[in-house]
Amino acid sequence: MALVVTLVSTLPGDGASTAGTSPDGDKVHGTPAAPPEEPRPDVGWGFTHTQFSADEGPAAAVGRVTTSLKQSALPQNQHIMGWGADNPEPVKGRYDFAALDRRVDFVRASGGTPVITLCCAPDWMKGGEAGAENTDWSQAALETAPRPEHYADFAALAATVARRYPDVRHFIVWNEFKGFWNDAERRWDHEGYTKLYNLVYQALKEVNQDIMVGGPYLVMDSVDPRQTDIASTTLKGPWGALDQRVLDAFAYWNEHKAGADFVVVDGSSYTKDDELLPDEFAATDKFTAVGEWVRRQTGEELPLWWAEYYVEPADGNDDRHGWSEPRRRAVQAAAMIAMVKGGASSGFYWNPEEETGPDCPGCLWTPTDTEGGGAKLPMYDLVARFNAEFPPGRKYETVAAPGDVRILATDRTALVVNPLDRTISATVDGKQFDLQAYEVKWLKR
Repeated sequence: MALVVTLVSTLPGDGASTAGTSPDGDKVHGTPAAPPEEPRPDVGWGFTHTQFSADEGPAAAVGRVTTSLKQSALPQNQHIMGWGADNPEPVKGRYDFAALDRRVDFVRASGGTPVITLCCAPDWMKGGEAGAENTDWSQAALETAPRPEHYADFAALAATVARRYPDVRHFIVWNEFKGFWNDAERRWDHEGYTKLYNLVYQALKEVNQDIMVGGPYLVMDSVDPRQTDIASTTLKGPWGALDQRVLDAFAYWNEHKAGADFVVVDGSSYTKDDELLPDEFAATDKFTAVGEWVRRQTGEELPLWWAEYYVEPADGNDDRHGWSEPRRRAVQAAAMIAMVKGGASSGFYWNPEEETGPDCPGCLWTPTDTEGGGAKLPMYDLVARFNAEFPPGRKYETVAAPGDVRILATDRTALVVNPLDRTISATVDGKQFDLQAYEVKWLKR
C-alpha cells in the first residue's frame, strides 16, 4: 500500500480538540448512527479511505460522493493514524481526534458501516518525542510498532477510540505486522504482535462486549517455489508458494489469541518479486488457496476478511498506473470472485484517490478538489454492485462457462469476466453472447 502521509491541519474554530490541550478522548463524538442490535462479525465488500478522500473538498464534489455512497451503503475502513488521520494522542492522555472525527462523520453521513483499523502508534509509544509538532511522518517511523512497555498504552488508546465512537462495532488490530519483525531470527515477531493484539482485544471488550475485533492482518506473501529456504511446501500452486514464515506467524496468533470475531488477512496475487504467475488472471487463484487454508486453520468458525488485495504490481513510486482501466477492472473482478470462492465474506478495496484530478487510475471516484469532482468511476460500480449482489451469507451456485471465463453466480445473478484482450463468444448458463476484451458483465438469472 502507499504510505505517503501528510499532517492534516485543523482550522481554528471548527470545534475540534487541540493536541496537548484538550483531554476529551473519552467523550462521545457527534451523533452516532444507531448500531445494529445484533452486530454481525462480517460487513461485506467496501473500501479503505487513504490519504486523500471525499471528506474534504467543495460541497458539490463531497456531496456527489456522499449521494453515491448512500445508495450503496458500502462498509468503509479508516486508520486511526496516517492515511488521512493525524496523531491521535501526541502527548500521553491528551488527544487530537479532529481528522479522525471528520472521517467518521463522513462515514456516518454517507450511510456506510464504519470499520476502524487500530494503526498506527503515536511517537512517544515508539521511543520518539511527544507532541504533535514532533510527529515523524516518514514511512519508517509510521511503520514502527509500539515498544512492549507501551502495549498497554496502545490498548488504552484503542479503548478511548471505541468510547468516542460507540456506533463503530468493528475494529481491526494493527496493519500488516508493521514493526513486528525479528531481525535476529529473520522471521515475524508473532509473539510481540499477539501480546499487543490480546491487550487491545481485552480493552475493547471491556468497553462493549458487542464490539467485534479481528486480526492478525498479515500480508500473505508468496514467493517463487524455487526459494526453498522460505517457500511453503504445503500451500503452493501455479501462482507461487506462500512464505512459510507468514504461515508460522498466523499459526502462532491463531493458537495464542485471546479471542477473535473475524480473521483478517492482506495480500497480492503477485509474488514478492512482482511476478504474476502464470499470468495476471490465473494468479488470482492465490486468493482462493489462501482463503481455504485460513478457514481450515480457524475451523471455519471465523468470518474471513481481506483488509487489502492487490493484483497490479506497483512501480517505484508505489503507483499502479500501467494497465488500462478495463484490464484493471477485469482482474479486480476476478480477484474478488477468487476471494469469495476461498470463503471470504468481506473485503476492502484500497482506494488510491489522488489529491488532484481529473485522472485517477484505479480510483472509486474522481478527486474532490474541484466543484466537478467526486464523479463515480468504473471501479466504484464494480465494488458497489459486488457488495449488493454478494453480501455475507449469500449462497452460490455452479454455472457452466467456457474454461477461460471467470464466473460467480447465485440463484439470481451471475458475474462474468472475460480474461482475454479480445472479443470472445461465450455460452454461460445456457445463454450465448459476445464478451468484449476484458469485459465485466452482470447477468440476471
